[in-house]
Amino acid sequence: MTKIPLLDLSAQNGELEGELTTAFQRVLRSRCYIMGPELEAFEKDVARECGVAHGLGVSSGTDAILLALMALGIGQGDEVLVPAFTFFATAGCVSRIGATPVWVDVEAHTFNMSLSDAGRKVSERTRAIIPVHLFGQAMDMDAVLDFARRHGLRVVEDCAQSLGARWRGRPVGSFGDFGAYSFFPSKNLGGFGDAGLLASNDAALAERARVLRVHGMAPKYFHKFVGGNFRMDPLQAALLGVKLPHLAAYNARRGANAAFYRRALGRVAGVADNAPGGAPGDAVVLLPVDFSGGGIWNQFTLRVRGAGRREALRAHLGGCGIGCEVYYPLSLDRQECFAGVGRGGGSVVVAHELADEVLSIPVFPDLDEEQLGGVVAAIVDWLGSLGR
Repeated sequence: MTKIPLLDLSAQNGELEGELTTAFQRVLRSRCYIMGPELEAFEKDVARECGVAHGLGVSSGTDAILLALMALGIGQGDEVLVPAFTFFATAGCVSRIGATPVWVDVEAHTFNMSLSDAGRKVSERTRAIIPVHLFGQAMDMDAVLDFARRHGLRVVEDCAQSLGARWRGRPVGSFGDFGAYSFFPSKNLGGFGDAGLLASNDAALAERARVLRVHGMAPKYFHKFVGGNFRMDPLQAALLGVKLPHLAAYNARRGANAAFYRRALGRVAGVADNAPGGAPGDAVVLLPVDFSGGGIWNQFTLRVRGAGRREALRAHLGGCGIGCEVYYPLSLDRQECFAGVGRGGGSVVVAHELADEVLSIPVFPDLDEEQLGGVVAAIVDWLGSLGR
């Protein structure tokens, strides 16, 4: 069987090689390698895609979160609600500015933050909440905004994996004070290195973030704040600008691949939907569901139930030449660097459970039906080996 990687960008980028080369040459000849018109044009185009008034190109998705927290004035003595099950940067940025991450459990069926658990953990020191639209699945932002209003919290949406996702028809990242996006190569709009975007509809907050993005400098060599160097390179902006018009098609193809998996695997014994009320007790593999109807499938993440079974399926797929990955094998509250840091880790039961069960399989846009069928066949073969 031909190997099926977890991600392969060669076809996607290869189709655009001529346009990408032209964009590179344009930047090379412009001699403008920091800020400038390439970045400004991309910021306007992607802000329109995100449904916001202001878009700031930054150096990474991580720096977008960090810059948002800095612009909101969050720091020493403050607490920020973060999901315990997500990529490290969400909580890492909170810790870097001297604030305390508060570990909030997640919903087993959406993988996103549990607001009921968040409500149990708000204190008088809590200043903000960071909802993460994990794996490209939109969180209920009506509920988040209502929660934030009731508790007087700022909202920073972590949209690193969800550019193009929508909640009730509106782009994620356009609801909170800020939306933070990543253009890491594996994202649905993947760049050619690290890059990100900070989005906002608040002109004053966006302006403060612009100043902080360049060492807190305004005008040149006069520093209002202690900021950082968070600029996106014009070259990244130019290359991403070539790919941006294709984002909807990339997302649609990912959606079609996810639908293929759900159709093919949904008929197999031992497979069930990852449903809100819990799956049948005999189900081994649980399929992700786009409960919002506006997800973009940055990952197609299975839950594999039963001690040792996730690793067994992972090994089986690897033996078949099929790429897969565990996002994420350890919840944030259990990371070594957070030992003794934050609060609420003892009660994030679902986060701990998911870290033992999740396994992501290939869903990138350029998979063909034969490859998709090969992934399904390998999973079915493994299920059959369990003697069901």
